[in-house]
Amino acid sequence: MINRIRDIRRARAMTLADVATRCSPPTTAQTIGRLETGMRQLSLAWMNRIAAALDVEPELLVRGDDQETPSYIARFTETGAEALATPREAVLPAALGSGDLVALAIETSAGEYRAGDQVWLRRHGPADYARLLNRDVLVPRAGGRFTFGRMIDRDEHRVAVLAPGAGSRQVVVDNPAWIAVAEMLVRKL
Repeated sequence: MINRIRDIRRARAMTLADVATRCSPPTTAQTIGRLETGMRQLSLAWMNRIAAALDVEPELLVRGDDQETPSYIARFTETGAEALATPREAVLPAALGSGDLVALAIETSAGEYRAGDQVWLRRHGPADYARLLNRDVLVPRAGGRFTFGRMIDRDEHRVAVLAPGAGSRQVVVDNPAWIAVAEMLVRKL
């Protein structure tokens, strides 16, 4: 089993000290660090304490070696959606269940999206494109690039996407291998 404490802690923008003080009873940052790295065994009691501190279900803290996890594959900046140099593991919200999920990190506010938002999307193949009209989607483009926005048109071989925000132009993508449709917006309060 692989320990995911560090990934979840970083996704929540928490330090080792933050997690340690939120544990009940509080512990030290050094102890949390040892549990993260496997220097100390992660018992069921520790799993429950750390999960409560991170506000996640305890089973999210571990996963099997062969289990595929969703990844951040793109981010949205002032220049639009762009691929990450290296995909990052994403912490899956329990409400989404399993499936072909990816996540998009919003780094620049545009339209109804704010900087810091996470958009969770589910990938679909060409057979589903017709029912994705007027939905927010992430579409892969040539050269490892992406476009993100509202799918406003499609035909047999192309889709048109309008990026969020005023004054944006539509982007037409020929023969995308898949389209990921937004299913959940995660926003910090």
